Amino acid sequence: MAVKPILYKGKTFKISYDMVNPSQKDTIIFLHGWGSNKEIMKQAFGNAFKEYKHIYIDLPGFGKSDNEIVLTTLDYANIVKEFLNAIKINPDVAAGHSFGGKVATLLNPDSLILLSSAGIVMPKPFKIRAKIAFFKLLKPFGGKFLRKFFVSQDAAGMPEHMYKTFKNVVDEDFEKVFSEFVHSALICWGKEDSATPLTAGKKIYNLMPNADFKVFEGDHYFFLKQKNEVIKTIEEFLIKRNRQ
Repeated sequence: MAVKPILYKGKTFKISYDMVNPSQKDTIIFLHGWGSNKEIMKQAFGNAFKEYKHIYIDLPGFGKSDNEIVLTTLDYANIVKEFLNAIKINPDVAAGHSFGGKVATLLNPDSLILLSSAGIVMPKPFKIRAKIAFFKLLKPFGGKFLRKFFVSQDAAGMPEHMYKTFKNVVDEDFEKVFSEFVHSALICWGKEDSATPLTAGKKIYNLMPNADFKVFEGDHYFFLKQKNEVIKTIEEFLIKRNRQ
């Protein structure tokens, strides 16, 4: 593990990262989802794609990378760009899971791999909408105290600035961003994913002009449970990419 200090908006972010196959020229950067860290991506892909250099980073506020301010997804992408500039690497491929998929798309790499990416706003179930409405009704009577009883599992236990960051990113509509990504893309999805449902994956596929789409058995973390199949699919995508 290494740490690289990055200056962004007058703040220093200490970005924790791992590099695999450092002697290789072509590079893949792996970006984890919300509430996760680089280790889950390394667990899935650290022993694959040996002809590529791998960069695994903890996004600010997760794992061993720090954050003390409220951020947006664009801020995350800009911080990752500053980090890549600092280590003098321009990745050929960006792979992102869930929230990391949005960040990866904003990097605008030559090739993109999305694993159950966030970014498509889906209608909330009635139970969730009722819960939000009830919280808003009670908020004037002690919002911060009541928050712990109403907050989603993804935001539970977070400091205030990370909770506000979560609110910034959770319901972003990335349809325009996806539709404007014109490079080659591979979209992989879990058939039983309830966090980012399969319909969202199909929508991203229809928005992207140059994308392949593959569905696997499993939930939001299908790429761990179907690791070998996912790796094989990505390898085929990378071979096709290199032939173009």
